[in-house]
Amino acid sequence: MTGEDRTYSVAAGREAARDTVREARQARREAHESMREARATARERMREARASAREALREARMAARDLQVGARVARVGGDAEIDTRTRIQQVALELFTEHGYEATSLREIAEHLGVTKAALYYHFKTKDDIIASFVQDRMAKIEELIAWAQEQPRSLETRRELIRRYSDLLFEDGHHMLMRFFERNQSAMTEHKAGELMRSRIVQMLELLSERDAPLPDRIRSSLAIFALHSTWFVIRDPEVTDQQRRAAALEVALGLVERANALEVALGVDLGGSGGS
Repeated sequence: MTGEDRTYSVAAGREAARDTVREARQARREAHESMREARATARERMREARASAREALREARMAARDLQVGARVARVGGDAEIDTRTRIQQVALELFTEHGYEATSLREIAEHLGVTKAALYYHFKTKDDIIASFVQDRMAKIEELIAWAQEQPRSLETRRELIRRYSDLLFEDGHHMLMRFFERNQSAMTEHKAGELMRSRIVQMLELLSERDAPLPDRIRSSLAIFALHSTWFVIRDPEVTDQQRRAAALEVALGLVERANALEVALGVDLGGSGGS
């Protein structure tokens, strides 16, 4: 090996050693950076875990407090529990009607009421439970009305009285709000048990207002009588129209439709159950 070759070999060895040192230093820097990032990540996760734990503890304490209050109300009875349940129903019905049943969450209902979800859960576990509650509360009265009408002669006076009593029910029990809810949420209620129950009761009332063999136009008039009582609460939006005026106007239209249908049935000789048509 010549002197020039030895010089080149030494230089190459030194350069290789310097590369090795540089790579080692770079590896140490990367290792340190990875350690710093891991430590930072661990600290952030620790902070998040502590925050979550504090929030969970706060919610647990609030839930325990709400349940204690609910339990005390249940033990002593009285109007407090009824008022809370009724207020939940009213607020939920308003939100379901305004924003839609599917678009409204239990959290939104609780927020509008100013209570926690735990307090809401004490009375209702799901939206379906809320729907079922106010449908059941009002359905019992409709069923009583239907049962009464079924025991009466199939006459014009029975049909008039059925319309009058149903009008009273809509007006006095806030039942019209339920009808407005069903009108605004038809698609959501199509397969819902409450929707099916309501439709079946409406069909029963319609069957009491006309005969099966009555001409189709007369059966439609009778069905429109029920719709007139419903629609006055959400079709007429004039703020100057009072509830009494809505009620009176709808009742006048409904009675007129029933009387017109009855007159035509009598003229055509439709059998009204052997009781006469007037």
